Amino acid sequence: MFSHLSLLDSRPLLRPLRRRACSLGVAWAAAGLSVAALPAAPAQAALISTGACNEAALSQPFAAWGDTNLYELVPGANFEGSLAGWTLSGSAQRVSGSEPFGATGSVGAYSLSLPSGSSAQTPFTCVNASYPSFRFFARNESLISTVLVQVVYKTALGTVALPLGAVALSAQWQPTLPMLTGSVLGGALSGGTGEVALRFTALIGSSRIDDVFIDPRMR
Repeated sequence: MFSHLSLLDSRPLLRPLRRRACSLGVAWAAAGLSVAALPAAPAQAALISTGACNEAALSQPFAAWGDTNLYELVPGANFEGSLAGWTLSGSAQRVSGSEPFGATGSVGAYSLSLPSGSSAQTPFTCVNASYPSFRFFARNESLISTVLVQVVYKTALGTVALPLGAVALSAQWQPTLPMLTGSVLGGALSGGTGEVALRFTALIGSSRIDDVFIDPRMR
């Protein structure tokens, strides 16, 4: 129920409340100034690192397909030199013939063959939240072929493989659509900056892959 105090009766009660509210406002303002005066926390303290974690050369290998983002080549992923750090199984091997677009700056001479049931894993490379996606070139070598793509993270408890999906290939060399590395999750598992490898497994038919790139820019 409403109080029967008149407005005149309530004025003496309101004055102390107004003075108290004014005092609280001053106190909060002073506290705000104190917080504003504190130095900003260093970026390194963030759980998820977003800065570049290496100094690899960057290019725009997919500009012809409307993707002008900058990418870096995964170590050895043009298959023109050493495959040190790569893990090949089930008859996966480097063979003659490259994607014809010259995505690395010139048309190469080799690519990686993945017969049905075989797999290939890239070397581990530095990643963080700034490395959100990757793309590569691929084609089939049979009537129908499908490649399972996984991202493999190093953690304190060992390696963790995350399946990203299967890619159905065509008879002609084409770039794949961008695929997420899951780097935010991997960074969280490893304290901000971690190491990731990409694993390609031929599920159906024989396939070829070439020129695997990671996008190092935060979207």
